[in-house]
Amino acid sequence: MKDVEGKVRRTRNLKRFVAVGVVFLVLVWGSSFLISTIDRFLTTLETKSYNDIHFHVQELELESNEAIYATPSNRPTEFGDKVPLNKKIFDEHVLSAKLHDIQWIKSPSSIQDDRGTYVIKNEKKDDDFEVVIKSVADEEYNQVLIEKSHFEYNGASYKVEDFVASPDLKKVVLKTNVTSQWRHSSVGYYWILDVATQKVKPVFDEKISTISWSPDSSKVAFIFNNNIYLRDISSDEALQVTDDGSAEIFNGKPDWVYEEEVFASDIVLWWSPTGDKFAFLKSNNSEVPEFIIPFYAQNKFEDYPEIVKIKYPKAGYPNPIVDIWTYDLKEGKTKKHDLKSKNIGLTERLITEVVWVGEEVLVKTSNRASDLLEVYLVGEEAKSVRSHTADKSWFEITSHTLFVPKNKTAGRQKDGYIDTVVENGFNHLAYFSPPDSSKYELLTSGNWEVVNGVGAFDFNTNTIYFASTMKSSIERHIHSINLFDRSDNGLPYIKDVTAKEGYYSSSFSSGGRFLFLSVLGPDVPKQQINDLRMEKKVKIIEDNSELIEKLRKYVVPEVKYSTVELKDDESGETFLANAAEVLPLNFDKKKKYPVLFQIYGGPGSQMVDKKWAISFNSLVAAELDAIVVTVDGRGTGYNNLNSKLGSNYKFIVRDQLGKYEPRDLISAANIWAEKPYVDRERIAIWGWSYGGFLTLKTIETDTKDPIFNYGVAIAPVTKWKLYDSIYTERYLRTPKENPSGYETGSIHNATNFKHAKKFFIGHGSGDDNVHVQHSLQLLDEFNLAEVENFEFMIFPDSNHGMTYHNGQKVVYDRILDFFKRAFNYELE
Repeated sequence: MKDVEGKVRRTRNLKRFVAVGVVFLVLVWGSSFLISTIDRFLTTLETKSYNDIHFHVQELELESNEAIYATPSNRPTEFGDKVPLNKKIFDEHVLSAKLHDIQWIKSPSSIQDDRGTYVIKNEKKDDDFEVVIKSVADEEYNQVLIEKSHFEYNGASYKVEDFVASPDLKKVVLKTNVTSQWRHSSVGYYWILDVATQKVKPVFDEKISTISWSPDSSKVAFIFNNNIYLRDISSDEALQVTDDGSAEIFNGKPDWVYEEEVFASDIVLWWSPTGDKFAFLKSNNSEVPEFIIPFYAQNKFEDYPEIVKIKYPKAGYPNPIVDIWTYDLKEGKTKKHDLKSKNIGLTERLITEVVWVGEEVLVKTSNRASDLLEVYLVGEEAKSVRSHTADKSWFEITSHTLFVPKNKTAGRQKDGYIDTVVENGFNHLAYFSPPDSSKYELLTSGNWEVVNGVGAFDFNTNTIYFASTMKSSIERHIHSINLFDRSDNGLPYIKDVTAKEGYYSSSFSSGGRFLFLSVLGPDVPKQQINDLRMEKKVKIIEDNSELIEKLRKYVVPEVKYSTVELKDDESGETFLANAAEVLPLNFDKKKKYPVLFQIYGGPGSQMVDKKWAISFNSLVAAELDAIVVTVDGRGTGYNNLNSKLGSNYKFIVRDQLGKYEPRDLISAANIWAEKPYVDRERIAIWGWSYGGFLTLKTIETDTKDPIFNYGVAIAPVTKWKLYDSIYTERYLRTPKENPSGYETGSIHNATNFKHAKKFFIGHGSGDDNVHVQHSLQLLDEFNLAEVENFEFMIFPDSNHGMTYHNGQKVVYDRILDFFKRAFNYELE
């Protein structure tokens, strides 16, 4: 690349050359007309900037092969009668797709007679909506469940922010006045709406945490102050089930680390199929250290910050002690169930999944390192029924085990369940029958993944539905198999439910007959309901026709998918990685474009997929006239392109986070640097959370002929010993077991950042996930090493998603502005 000063010098030399030529012409021809014309040309030349005359200069330098450098300042502006994507369009979500959620209703008759009953919200004008009940089997059926989004009670007005219909559809729980806590949890007022009368009454006088209907619709269980309460909806009284709830003891509600890293939910209470019992998790946090977060800008800017304390176990520190309890509604008693392990190595266990299988509870546990898995059945007593070990890998947390009741008519002689097992390092489906069996029948196999376990089971036809990466690692397809039909290899025949290229998401009716199918890409998303037995589409929920029509008037960046061959700089071995390239508007291979690598890269994650979106990457490509590249290197999930590496493509990072991921990004960046349309001097990188860590780790690693000159890290992990125990130890074990992995995997060499031209770090001071402590400790190390080539911004009181006081908009504005300056040569 030629720098700005060099370009200016060339322009001045050109002007001198032109001036000499003008004098010569004047002497030869003596034309006063020519003199005046040249004078006007020189005046114009003097007043125009480099960018203004750049293309004219290119025409004059006929013998020069000088490249045209694309910058945000000289990006294309002419697109005929079409409007190019810009920031205003992006911020106003003009080109966003509509997507709907439906709630399938499970009734006692669903297994034998699946009518496909579901609840859907219909948006209306002025932020209003109605909620209706529909039936796939009966197209005419349309019952209003909730008439409007607001209701009056005792003279006050309330806005419905969430709702859950009872299984019998006669009542609805409404949620109002919601105050968020952590990622999945909140508190709010809960109400019971009578569908027939549309009258409401409060569930409880205070704000409560969460609520759950009993299967027979007669009761709700809810959490208040970390205690479980039970209320019969025919009564105004609530029964307190537990009484030891406190800031340290959690009943039916997960503590911080279990909410974030295990259950991804605000409730850990599970009703039995008949509703006569429920199981719940009790979590004792008394030994877990507290982390203090000051909040500076809330509560009307008090003079002293509000201090919030979280029980947050960092790597190597005590975890919550968790136990499974059950409550018998008839006896009115709670009971603790001791999970006695057969494995000496299973100490300080994690409870990772709980599901009813008939009258017993299946409980999955693991050790802190997540490489030893044990499964229990809990009835009157708890017994261990099977265990598994992972060699140089780990067990992912899964929550999709499905109970399959016996039905001799359908050929199922005993109860059983379908679960996810690891087969040659890949997640696959297996059938366990009876439930206490340690042996299983493998249902799927191959160098591909079943995604999110079993999707549904049709209890009449013994058909199992699931999503997988079998067709393509960057697509998702829905398939079916029969529980008992087998091919020559002993496995069930796999039938495609979705055949066309795409990224499909599924939700099944409770009897497994109907499929709510979301086609999320590569084209504009659409949603429909299919009758799986009839193998046909029966209803369109959303076709996004308005968006498709709008897109005819706009110009948006093109996305290209590819595989790239990366090379390990130590072993010399090569392997294939998935990549996506978002190209600028009016992409011209004769130009030299800046390139931005957008990354995440966490273990088992995936960024490259065929979902459709007008994303921030699209905005960067359009506004900055830049190429945006995403590459899923080693450590990420779902890659089935490398027969030699196999599942080790993901598991290679075990015990050594931050070793292979930066190498792969540097290797990929060097590949792009060799492309004729790429400006090697303007290659940048950015990411959020693990992507923020990987941005910093890549800059730290990239010291030999550096390829990345600019970077942005948002809410980055900088030291793994500061992050939560369950996530970190799954990949690194404890700091005591793996001290070198924690040291080398963290950001530990501040001096290495001096080679970058400029980088930016942003962090929310109220981040409960990756504490701002990460960034502040790194800044202290920068001070000691005299690293000053960076910008830094605190987002007061913002959480990990930067959602407080317009923080998310501002952080994306800052990212866009930073790279605009970088790609305009303003950060040299």
